[in-house]
Amino acid sequence: MWRTAYVNGRYLRHDDAKVHVEDRGYQFADGVYEVCEVRGGHLIDERRHLGRLQRSLDELRISPPMSQPALGVVLRETIRRNRVRNGIVYLQVTRGAAPRDFAFPPVPTRPSIVVTARSLDRAASEAAAAAGIAVVTLPDNRWERVDIKSVSLLPNVLAKQAARDRGAREAWFVAEDGKVTEGASSNAWIVTHEGKVVTAPAERGILRGITRTVLLEVLRKQGLAFDERPFAVEEAYAAREAFVTAASQIVMPVVRLNDRPIGDGVPGPLALALRNAFHDHAEIT
Repeated sequence: MWRTAYVNGRYLRHDDAKVHVEDRGYQFADGVYEVCEVRGGHLIDERRHLGRLQRSLDELRISPPMSQPALGVVLRETIRRNRVRNGIVYLQVTRGAAPRDFAFPPVPTRPSIVVTARSLDRAASEAAAAAGIAVVTLPDNRWERVDIKSVSLLPNVLAKQAARDRGAREAWFVAEDGKVTEGASSNAWIVTHEGKVVTAPAERGILRGITRTVLLEVLRKQGLAFDERPFAVEEAYAAREAFVTAASQIVMPVVRLNDRPIGDGVPGPLALALRNAFHDHAEIT
């Protein structure tokens, strides 16, 4: 079976899906995106993801391509046509196609939208969580508005490759003050020796991850101590546990940071418990 993509009002074979050569997402990274988990054929936290999409569009002054209910229909149809039971659905909206000019194109220019979906190996993800992942740190060289989920991801691409070159799966960005901001494609967390869960506050220095938001609700409901504050790399070295969160990874334990073991060098019990509890609190539609 071939894959299907939704492009500007049409469902097309993935191999035949095209965007205009002067699409501003292609020429200027002038667009935003979302990635939603698909579990058991259902969308996870659709409402929160579409709410964040609208915020990103508003911040960049891009008109939404359709209403949120209509977009929900497109997401589900793309998932259905690709027969995705467990995986992700990717949504991208750009300012549209127009003759190349840095300033915004004329008002009639319609935004472009692309939606794709693909299956992920759930067993492989569970195996990765059982083993834990390695992370490296890199200087944070991104623009200040990382709170917008923009398709402008070149620093993240370079960070991911640097991690891979060093035998790691993720990279944590570190600000000039030595504090960890977030991962190249995830939010960063530690568990202190006192048992308090710590993650950076979701201000303009990081993206307000949807998985992060849900996990904070889990911590509140379970009465677990947590603190939204920056933490230093040295504090992470001394942590009892560490983990990352993202729609495609849920809660993923970190066992090594810059080739140094975190805690006992194995996935921590709290990270694994939070991973197991996550979908009991997420919105499934």
